[in-house]
Amino acid sequence: MMAAPCEVWFYHLERSGLDQVLPELLEKTLARGWKAVVRAREPERVEHLDGWLWSYRDESFLPHAPADEPGAARQPVLLTTAFDNQNEADALFLVDGAEPGELEAYERCVVLFDGRDETQLAVARSQWSALKAKGHPASYWKQQTRGWEKQA
Repeated sequence: MMAAPCEVWFYHLERSGLDQVLPELLEKTLARGWKAVVRAREPERVEHLDGWLWSYRDESFLPHAPADEPGAARQPVLLTTAFDNQNEADALFLVDGAEPGELEAYERCVVLFDGRDETQLAVARSQWSALKAKGHPASYWKQQTRGWEKQA
């Protein structure tokens, strides 16, 4: 029996930046009992997120590690620029226009892009078309005044 194709959710950020939105989505992912990979284009973003996920909220943190640290495969959230799925994650988060690569190993792929950045907007549009063409069910969520609204 073939596995269902990975669902792809596009999150169009307008009112909040990645630093506000990503931890909330990762918390929801972990609450489902899932693991996550966060893939960025640049090592500098991985380094920034590594520090941010420890300190974004005073009373809690998200357990995570960069993919190049010892024991990374045991982490519930892995930060990387690579295409492997070391921690056997269920969810893949793409930031800064990172490429999806092969999605068979994932239940869900979440593409986060800044709607005020023309380059990120263009990359997201191209990824939408490419992933839909590969048969992935895709939905588009836009940030509204009161949370997220499904647009497509």
